[in-house]
This record gives sequence, structure tokens and C-alpha cells, in this order.
Amino acid sequence: MTSTKRATEWDERLAPSLTDIEDLANRAYAELPDEFRRLTLGVVIRVEDFATQDVLDELKIESEFDLLGLFQGVGLAHDSAAPQTGRMPNMVFLYRRPILDYWAEHEETLGQIVTHVLVHEIGHHFGLSDEDMEEIEAAAG
Repeated sequence: MTSTKRATEWDERLAPSLTDIEDLANRAYAELPDEFRRLTLGVVIRVEDFATQDVLDELKIESEFDLLGLFQGVGLAHDSAAPQTGRMPNMVFLYRRPILDYWAEHEETLGQIVTHVLVHEIGHHFGLSDEDMEEIEAAAG
């Protein structure tokens, strides 16, 4: 492919939107192993441009570009069997702008990055090790 043809392919493209990243995340989630998805039923996946300032302050993160994703909720290791009223659902946040910034600086596809962040954040729900999360990512393709 010539460089002119490659450049022309980008002429009309816009940066991936929140919906585009959400679509990538939903596809990545659908490709995770069945037993993993069964254990995460009820986890809400949200895509936002950046984490809130309160989140950044709480985590002592200086730049809004330094946080690609976040698990918010009660991990399985800390969850009780008794139903709790008023508790918010477990959520995974993916932050579009930091993800796009990371994508621009690394040799990975956007889909690979979204999958990695999603698995890593869901892994916090389970208290998984980095090795466990790598195996799940590999199983997701």
C-alpha cells in the first residue's frame, strides 16, 4: 500500500468516540471466557473521557492522562452473600482520552489496549494476579 493511499484512508476519520470505545469494550467482554463472564454478571462497563477530579485526588494521580481505567465497587473477595440494599453495582470505567493517548504512543491496536484495560479492571473484582489476567487476555484472543 502506498503512503498516499494510507494517508487518504485517514482523511475522513475522526478520533474514536465514547460509543466506539464502548463497542470495543463490549466486544472484548463478549470474547472473554464463559466462566469469567458468568462471575461478572451485573458488572457495569462505562466509558468516559476522563476520571473525575475526586477520583484522581483520591488515588493521588496528578495527570488525568495517567488513569486508563478503574474498578469501583466491592470485589468478590470482600463481598458478602447477604443481599445489601442501596449498594451501587460494581462498575468498570474506561477512560477514552488516556486510552487514546496511550494508543498513540505504543505499538498496540486500540482493541488490544481496550481489552487489556477491561480485563485488568475486572481482575480487581476477583483479586486476580497479573499472571491470571494475562491468561484471561490470551484466552480472549
